[in-house]
Amino acid sequence: MSLESVQAYFAANAPDIAIISQSASTATVAEAAETLGVLPGQIAKTLSVRVNDMVMLVVARGDARLDNRKTKDALGGRPRMLGAQEVETLTGHPVGGVCPFGLATPLPVYCDVSLRDFELVYPAAGSRTASVCLSPDRLALLTGAAWVDICQPPA
Repeated sequence: MSLESVQAYFAANAPDIAIISQSASTATVAEAAETLGVLPGQIAKTLSVRVNDMVMLVVARGDARLDNRKTKDALGGRPRMLGAQEVETLTGHPVGGVCPFGLATPLPVYCDVSLRDFELVYPAAGSRTASVCLSPDRLALLTGAAWVDICQPPA
């Protein structure tokens, strides 16, 4: 169901964006970068977090890590990762395929400014073997995301 909801989302909102289906896994940043032939930073990982009582999605470059202090300053609390079952229930996507498109439950989306280090990024597309390619600004526009600075610079 998850890949289908993402396909329907793009058909309705951005028919020019093609879903890239792979036979190899793109479930982790390293696997996705290798499979797609791009830098790990270009993988736009979607993190499902809770800050205080609010659940949200944070999309960041693949090699960045959330910074607790920056998140608290920007969003009012320390981020807590959701468990796999809660992620799948809320997003409709399996862990490894979570993306901000075609969500089962409307959730606020935040894009970390780290994504802007790249002209093109590759978020998952609702499955552990599917991705899309688009600019960070288009990703934010399509998802109604707010831009935040809540990640540590990559090592």
